[in-house]
Amino acid sequence: MTTGGVAGLADLVLALGGRYSIEMGIDVDRGDEEVERWFLAATLFGHRISARTAVRTHAVLRGSGIEVIADVTNSSWEALVRLLDEGGYARYDFSTATRLQALAIAVDNRYGGRIADLGRLVYAPAELETALDALPGWGPTTVRVFLRELRGRWPAARPLVDPRALWAAGHVGLRVPSDALDPALVRLEVTAAEAGVDVRDVEAALIRLALAHARRARACPGGTACPALQA
Repeated sequence: MTTGGVAGLADLVLALGGRYSIEMGIDVDRGDEEVERWFLAATLFGHRISARTAVRTHAVLRGSGIEVIADVTNSSWEALVRLLDEGGYARYDFSTATRLQALAIAVDNRYGGRIADLGRLVYAPAELETALDALPGWGPTTVRVFLRELRGRWPAARPLVDPRALWAAGHVGLRVPSDALDPALVRLEVTAAEAGVDVRDVEAALIRLALAHARRARACPGGTACPALQA
């Protein structure tokens, strides 16, 4: 596979995978209902758990009829704990069940139970991030996970490029400036557009590459010789 430039981006996404929302069967570009589903899914990434566990837990919740955060109000705390255990949240089952219930109440009180409306009300990125960060159990990591896959869907969804993606970009020889927010994001968007690939998929693939290296004990030569790109 070729990497290190525009031509290799499609291969990178194909080899490592793109957006986590798409992997979960969610396409936020199809409408507000999909955004609502992604909001619940993104919430699951808030703890220090693997992406695989978050994806599996989302599938368990969905199988039980919990598709959006408003659905949480139809389940007891005990039922949520059981579902989270089934998904692999055994270490965080109690706290996450409590957090999901508090989040459902907050979204209901502040936004009438539908977080998608927030995207039409706020046009300043900082204001949007502050509003999301104020939700129970949310923080900068969850906000970034949620918003990076809403780029192009919500006008104010312009989160910082994930530092792991910046590292991975340099690792495979893709030049993305890391000294400021706008240059990094604009360069990534332009490069993705030149390759005919969605920038959200590119960033997610780069994050997946960085996570793959976090699990590797030995040093990696990078570039086209990176073992993570050989699968």
